[in-house]
Amino acid sequence: MKHELINLPYEPTALEPVISKETIEYHHGKHLQNYVNTLNKLIEGTEFESMSLEDIVKKSDGGVFNNAGQVLNHNLYFTQFGPHCGGKPSGKLMEAIEKKWGSFDKFQEEFNNACVTLFGSGWAWLASDEKGNLEITKEPNGSNPVKHGLKPLLGVDVWEHAYYLTYQNRRADHVKDVWSIINWSAVESRY
Repeated sequence: MKHELINLPYEPTALEPVISKETIEYHHGKHLQNYVNTLNKLIEGTEFESMSLEDIVKKSDGGVFNNAGQVLNHNLYFTQFGPHCGGKPSGKLMEAIEKKWGSFDKFQEEFNNACVTLFGSGWAWLASDEKGNLEITKEPNGSNPVKHGLKPLLGVDVWEHAYYLTYQNRRADHVKDVWSIINWSAVESRY
């Protein structure tokens, strides 16, 4: 199976000022494209060639794992945003958040903390187990909660290329602002 660069469900300027057009062009158009191209080269002629991204992440290691993880992570990342979004989730996801953390504000606080305390590069995720129980995970580099048998719902990329052009070294400011572009309908559809 040849993996392709996903199309963005919005214009490159739609997420400004949180994610600039220039950041989208580099992050999606160059970084993600490179992960896709590299993954396709690495899996050609291997057992991974016909697997889904999720299965590759679950079953691989080394370069295949890193590139498949980054393609999966970025596909989820770029499709969870939208212009004029933000707010809070509703329905079963909100109920599960309140059950686990007591309130959306407490969840948001803990999620932000996971983002800013992850040393180096990686991802913070809201993920669920097979019973719908939620947890926040911190994944180094290109890892994803599927590696641990969890379903990724919401992820924030804390590699510097995700925010550096606009926020420089102010990761916490970027993380705080990302909430205003979360498309909760997209996130809820994963739950």
